[in-house]
Order: sequence, then C-alpha cells, then structure tokens
Amino acid sequence: MAADDAAALLELSGVVAGYAEVEVLRGVSLAVRAGEIVCIIGSNGAGKSTLLRTVFGMVQARAGTIRFGGEDIANRPPTEVLKRGIGYVPQGRCNFPAMSVEENLEMGAYLRRDARVRGDIEALFVRFPMLATKRRDPAGTLSGGQQQILEMAIALLLHPRVLMVDEPSLGLDPRMVELVFDTLVAINREGTTVLMVEQNAKKALAVSDRGLVLELGRNRFEGTGRELLDNPDVRHHYLGG
Repeated sequence: MAADDAAALLELSGVVAGYAEVEVLRGVSLAVRAGEIVCIIGSNGAGKSTLLRTVFGMVQARAGTIRFGGEDIANRPPTEVLKRGIGYVPQGRCNFPAMSVEENLEMGAYLRRDARVRGDIEALFVRFPMLATKRRDPAGTLSGGQQQILEMAIALLLHPRVLMVDEPSLGLDPRMVELVFDTLVAINREGTTVLMVEQNAKKALAVSDRGLVLELGRNRFEGTGRELLDNPDVRHHYLGG
C-alpha cells in the first residue's frame, strides 16, 4: 500500500477521449500512487474500459494530460507504453487459443531480448502451479479463470510497474473469482501497482486502497475502498443497495 502523501505514479487530468464523433470520457481525472490497488467502477457505458484503453494508447486523448512517472505518455503507441512499464490485460481471454500455455507466455515476451526470459517463464510456472500442469495444453482448453491467470502472467513477463486489468472476473464462477482477486492482491503485495476496471464492485472495492466511480464519462465519486463501500449513494446506485 502507498503512503497517503506519495506522489502519483500514474496521473490523468481532465482527459477527454472517445470514438469517432462519440465523446466517452468528458474530463476524467485520476491519480494512482505506487503500491496501490485502485479500482474503477460505474454503470455500463460510463467509460471505464475506454479510460484504460486511452492510457494504453489504443484510444486517442483529445484533451487533458496523462503522465506516468512524471513523463507525458498521452497518445504514445501501446508498444511504447508497455516499454515504459504499464501492462494491460484487456477484456476477453486467450489471444492464441490453439497455442500451448508455454507458447503463449513465450509470445508475451516478444518485446524482450534479454537472456532471462526463459528463467522468468519458469518462475511464473512456479508461481502459478495451475499453469505449470497445463504448460503443454492448448491455452483455449483452460477454464475461464485459468485463462485470466495466464493473461496476467503474460503481462507480468514485461515486469510492469503498473498492471491495468479490465474486468478480470467477468464470466467466471465464484470460486475462480476468488482466485483471480487473490492473485491480483498477491501481485500487488509483490510490488506491482494495480489499476482495475471491475463489474463486481463490492469485491473490487474490498481489496482496493482507493476507488473511482465514473458516470457518463465524468468523475462521480472518489475515496478509499471502505469509504465507497460505506457511501449510501454508491451502495444504492452501484452496489445493488
């Protein structure tokens, strides 16, 4: 967990972004400090996924600033954002379902040219035994939860300072939801800052240092995870009462 007075590692200020003529983000601001878990919640269409895609350079920011480690990264290509230390696990699972789990990990390290890649892959198999037992199986045969763990493992191969994860529990059964959230907490405790978008708002806020509620592309509520869980307006509109 980050100190309350620590400078922001990732900071968005007045960000406007969208698709073609549709404006989705309408001046969003967010600060993520090193060592935190921060979650973004809100109704469908609020702009949650667009925020992550804009940080990652997949959607162009039309106004505002995006700074990472004090450097302006707005509208940088995704490969540059990756190299600077921001990992991204989008919605959906398994980019290469016909390839083995091990081959998926090897593909995930495509930006690396150092000799430690093989050792890092083996370390991930130690860290995630469920992947080790499936290392030669086609990734598409894994369960939804196992595929989500694989996607996070792939992102970790680039040693990100911030890991952005979009809807990690989407479509998973309750047991796998617990596993995915436990994995995110463990990743954070080992030093990686986590920024997640999550539809399971109660679970996400329970494990988060802070949260942001988006509504129609604008900041609606902000606070610690506990403050948002205890906020009657947040409970009524976003947590099911």
